[in-house]
Amino acid sequence: MEQLWLFFVLLVFFVASLVNAEVHFHEFVIQKTPVKRLCKVQNSITVNGQFPGPTLEVRNGDSLVITAINKAQYNVTLHWHGIRQMRNPWADGPEYITQCPIQPGGSYTYRFNIEEQEGTLWWHAHSRWLRATVYGALIIRPPLSSPHYPFPVLPKREFTLLLGQWWDRNPMDVLNQAQFTGAAPNVSDALTINGQPGDLYRCSSQETLRFLVGSGETILLRVINSALNQELFFGVANHKLTVVAADASYTKPFSTNVIMLGPGQTTDVLLTADQPPAHYYMAAHAYNSANAPFDNTTTTAIIQYKGAPCVTLQGKSQARAISAQLPGFNDTATAAAFTAQMKSPSKVEIPLDIDEDLFFTVGLGLFNCPTPNTQRCQGPNGTRFTASINNVSFVFPKRSSIMQAYYQGNPAGVFTTDFPPVPPLTFDYTGNVSRGLWQPTRGTKAYKLKFMSKVQIILQDTSIVTTENHPMHLHGYEFYVVGTGIGNFSPSKDTASFNLLDPPRRNTIGTPPGGWVAIRFVADNPGVWLMHCHLDSHILWGLAMVFLVENGEGHLHSVQSPPLDLPGC
Repeated sequence: MEQLWLFFVLLVFFVASLVNAEVHFHEFVIQKTPVKRLCKVQNSITVNGQFPGPTLEVRNGDSLVITAINKAQYNVTLHWHGIRQMRNPWADGPEYITQCPIQPGGSYTYRFNIEEQEGTLWWHAHSRWLRATVYGALIIRPPLSSPHYPFPVLPKREFTLLLGQWWDRNPMDVLNQAQFTGAAPNVSDALTINGQPGDLYRCSSQETLRFLVGSGETILLRVINSALNQELFFGVANHKLTVVAADASYTKPFSTNVIMLGPGQTTDVLLTADQPPAHYYMAAHAYNSANAPFDNTTTTAIIQYKGAPCVTLQGKSQARAISAQLPGFNDTATAAAFTAQMKSPSKVEIPLDIDEDLFFTVGLGLFNCPTPNTQRCQGPNGTRFTASINNVSFVFPKRSSIMQAYYQGNPAGVFTTDFPPVPPLTFDYTGNVSRGLWQPTRGTKAYKLKFMSKVQIILQDTSIVTTENHPMHLHGYEFYVVGTGIGNFSPSKDTASFNLLDPPRRNTIGTPPGGWVAIRFVADNPGVWLMHCHLDSHILWGLAMVFLVENGEGHLHSVQSPPLDLPGC
């Protein structure tokens, strides 16, 4: 094993030297760390004692070798959100999908390359609710051969903003309670920017983050929604934002007062410090598209102009910041208008002759209980919450990961390949749905795709329980968002309005509440790849499925061999 490891290291260094790239080695120690927020100290699971975790900075073409050492009391995996992981599902991270989790006391080394990607991504735990505190930024800069951004104005400086959620309890306890009762999990107690709640929360104002800028400077804000269960509006008081990238893909620049990000999404914006020198709040609060409880607080940080005057309050020098104006919590029109402005900078190659035309209903549901209103049935009317795609509520396997079982040719008892390409029953998806259709079936089902097949998926929200914007994330791929609309998708009417010229490229896209979104991609990455809602309460209720992309011809179009240290179950 040591000889193989030495060979790998030498090979990576040799290839990197040929392309003027760099290999980045990191050690991530996952452990309990005392973290104080909202007047209270609790032991949170962190990486290297940091919350949020370390920022990874690389260039297009570089490689990463990250050894994860699990010193926590929980099983854990790490996911590199948005990285293509070409032919390398072993480094993708979702537990029981591409690997068994790293058990307490164990370790695993993630090895992967950055291939033709630039911009803002992030990494996070992909095991239960550890993602609440185990996350960090992954910044991909242009290669040294072409080091400049294709922006209308080059930024003077950059700031990375990780938007998150904080619970006054151990998030794993919050999850366990919800799984026991079948009810929705308790909402968070605070929203955060880079782990700090900001001025509007108790015991938080002294740690409010300040970002210093000079008058006239243009800065780049890399905004990441790393919240566990909440879509968010974000804005900066009295300043326009120019969107230049999303999900590590450049966009046609456009100006806006506010951006909206679902969990998993990233948005890069340029901000010019063109206002009178002062202190300006940047702020984020919920976009709540569902008829459900949510955290209605607001997190803040401060853009501070150099030379801006301060005032003295109670003997301490403290600046009064100008408030940011954000849309209403349920302002779907603003969220939709923002998303509609996203376009690629120029014409792109879109799959036209579709091989796999898939129609997926996505949404919530309820499992009926034999004995309603008991301790384990505290959902609506004595039920348990669930969620599904095409009426299949996904069940994560336990004795093997799907990728390991597939690679070893032993899928029996782990998964089946009969995921339905369309709903088993046609109905008025966004209308008044009969209660008889609210309960899905459970299963661990994959859908097979031939290598290089051209795929279209219509993601159709349903009104079962509530309509909602579900941020859908596809592992191992980027896709083009070619269309969106309200109501039930109509192939004869809606396809004609698809944008096949310059649609945006994303890795996570929301289903409009009570509507649909259409995506297209070419299945050029063999392996097992999870598709799921990035609201973590929903993925654990079953709003997920798996694509099994078959190998192509030859070694270069086939999945790599698994690493020797791949964890076992």
